[in-house]
Amino acid sequence: MTYLSRAFALSTLLGLSLGGAAQADVTIRYLASQGGLNAHELAAELGYFDGTGITLENVGYAQGGPASLVALAGGSVELGSAATAAVLNSIAAGNDFVAAYPSNGINDQAQSIFYVLEDSPIKTIEDLKGKTIAVNTLGAHLDYVVREALHQKGLPQDSANLVVVPGPQLEQVLRSKQVDVSAFGYWQTTFEGAARKAGGLRAVFDDTDVLGEIAGGFVVLRRDWIEAHPAEAKAFVEASAKALDYAREHPEETKAIFAKVLKERGENPDVAQYFAGYGVRAGGQATERDVQFWIDVLEREGKVQKGQLVADKILYRFAPADVSN
Repeated sequence: MTYLSRAFALSTLLGLSLGGAAQADVTIRYLASQGGLNAHELAAELGYFDGTGITLENVGYAQGGPASLVALAGGSVELGSAATAAVLNSIAAGNDFVAAYPSNGINDQAQSIFYVLEDSPIKTIEDLKGKTIAVNTLGAHLDYVVREALHQKGLPQDSANLVVVPGPQLEQVLRSKQVDVSAFGYWQTTFEGAARKAGGLRAVFDDTDVLGEIAGGFVVLRRDWIEAHPAEAKAFVEASAKALDYAREHPEETKAIFAKVLKERGENPDVAQYFAGYGVRAGGQATERDVQFWIDVLEREGKVQKGQLVADKILYRFAPADVSN
């Protein structure tokens, strides 16, 4: 049973109409990402929340996924968005979070790319040893991609030095040689495209080389919020999944919406032309591997105990079997 069909099954179990709107007005606060637009933001722009009782409220920016999870845990927002490994670490630490839908995925069109200057001696992953890599935050996707890449080459996972640099400055710190490598995340294709167009950079590897095609991260909700707002949770997931499909089917129109929103935020709307898509499967579906891969990594590293995290429960929280939990 697919993720969305399980969501539909739960709504039926709760006596909700599949075509009906949410029953109460709720505001979902969230933190935006510089240079990016989450699927739920796109859904709002497309009017997919009209009649659902849901209002989205942007309350600022998150430096990275872990920051949005901290805000979610503290109750200052109703949703967070982070790399899968960060989400799992947060759940393992005791936060009762639910993976609502894949925020992004990595494939040949949308991926995280590790760039160096064209004349850099760094040619391979093995050459990262002892080098400084700029990432948007620690403890999230890019951090774990580097660790996994080094592990696969038989090198200590802390062989490279990671430093935090906001997305808009990734190109600048690389060109000024403050870092050896700049990592542009799959959610930062707007910044990556602009940097690539300027020339003088060379890609060393991307995260699909390390992970294959996989969900990069998830939008997460608190379990207590879902239990208090089951109809709104269902409507939120459905509308967001619909927006993911819209972006795949209407890339140029999506770029125009990106540009509009970025301009309204006071960001550079020109980077919207480099949006490469969300990289997720049709219908916003997730697979067990999207989560299990990182569970295995965390177990291998001793971050979580074997069996502590179960992919099925994390991915399919809307399934009827989970209602009694």
